[in-house]
Amino acid sequence: MPVSVPVVRAGVPLTPNPFAFLFQLFAIFAFGCCGSFSGETGATVKCPDDVNEMTAISVQFGYPFRLARIPFEMPTCDSNGTKRTLYLMGDFSASAEFFVTLGVFSFLYSMAALVIYLRFHSLYAENKRLPFADFCVSVSFTFFWLVAAAAWGKGLSDVKGATRPSSLIAAMSVCQFKSTVCNAGATPAMGLANISVLFGFINFILWAGNCWFVFKETSWHAQATSKENSAELGAIDKQ
Repeated sequence: MPVSVPVVRAGVPLTPNPFAFLFQLFAIFAFGCCGSFSGETGATVKCPDDVNEMTAISVQFGYPFRLARIPFEMPTCDSNGTKRTLYLMGDFSASAEFFVTLGVFSFLYSMAALVIYLRFHSLYAENKRLPFADFCVSVSFTFFWLVAAAAWGKGLSDVKGATRPSSLIAAMSVCQFKSTVCNAGATPAMGLANISVLFGFINFILWAGNCWFVFKETSWHAQATSKENSAELGAIDKQ
């Protein structure tokens, strides 16, 4: 999490880390866009015996994208007018749920850490273990955001392929007959889902940049700085 010991100006604690207040915002955008997504796909079927009647098929889907559990009715074009229940193909819940879960934990951790930085910054500055633990957690979140964004991006690509009207038509056996006319219906609008992937990679960039700010608070950086200062002083003394 973003850290640097807060600076107090006019009695108001400020943190010089530019990422400090962005984690909560972009984490909300990431899991909010993915978790609230819903879309609709569809097709139309016209049986050869029905001159004027056309059957419209509409399928609603959304988070967590367990498409294989979402049913829709396919007309059979027989004399009884019965319908057959089919299901969309694929289960992409693993990558979607991992993405949303990471966003929630990222938001909660950043909120808790920010409270510590602003309210208990003296404890953070005095305890050498806290900066080290914070650095380890920040590196972990950086790695997980990269994995989650990439995995959800691939999962979303598969969701798009499985929910295209052409995929719906291909799954219906009735549309394989030349006498049956099947056309695309509603095309799902995936803009919100695309934005969630974008926010996932933005979170990765923010956490990656934040690692430097966290590293400066650890004893590793302090030791390296003291060694550089000692070397510079030694060079000056020799001159």
